[in-house]
Amino acid sequence: MAEDSGYESVICVKPEVHVYRIPPRASNRGYRAADWKLDEPQWTGRMKIISKGKVAFIKLQDKNSGELFAQAPVDQYPGCAVEAVTDSSRYFVVRIQDDNGRHAFIGVGFADRGDSFDFNVALQDHFKWVKQESEFAKQEATQSSAPPLDLGFKEGQTIKISIGNIKKKEAGGAKSRPSAGGLLPPPPGAKTGSPQSPFDTQPTTMTLPSTLDLDSSAPAAPQPTADIWGDFTSAPAVSR
Repeated sequence: MAEDSGYESVICVKPEVHVYRIPPRASNRGYRAADWKLDEPQWTGRMKIISKGKVAFIKLQDKNSGELFAQAPVDQYPGCAVEAVTDSSRYFVVRIQDDNGRHAFIGVGFADRGDSFDFNVALQDHFKWVKQESEFAKQEATQSSAPPLDLGFKEGQTIKISIGNIKKKEAGGAKSRPSAGGLLPPPPGAKTGSPQSPFDTQPTTMTLPSTLDLDSSAPAAPQPTADIWGDFTSAPAVSR
């Protein structure tokens, strides 16, 4: 598989890995590291994992010069390009491939269990990101191909709005409220008619004394005397 053109990013580097020659798989039960000569690795060097587009590349390089020993393109994980052994978490079977497309399976082991864990997680994270990018691309393609949503009214289309909790007015109109100062109806047997105000009284006829008669035929009143103090001087003195 040729490398895809694009930006390269390093996702994992391990300073020491061991490469083993492995026997052919005897059955479908998987590879076992115990069948390898673990004390006699065929090569020891550095591992670097880079991502280029959707493909991850496992590069085995010389520790000092950085010369490439072998590389394995990985387009799916887990998959046939990288497979864990059944009896250990520190060893894997990796399918390497040259520029001519020829491939072979080799055993790769880590001296530290933490390095094998980082190797496994780096590949999982890369392909998790690839899956998310693929889903986003599908969603964008679906949205772009879908016709735009038309929310406008069609010609002649009407809508009806129903508002609750509103009472209809009666046909005769609103009833008039009784005035606050209305009178009570009369008791049974009482004469009907307009009520009489307590302030309405019969007119009183006053009989004026004869001295105040204003008739023009009466004799004129006598003129007062010149001495206006006469009545007071003629009255007897009152003892106290």
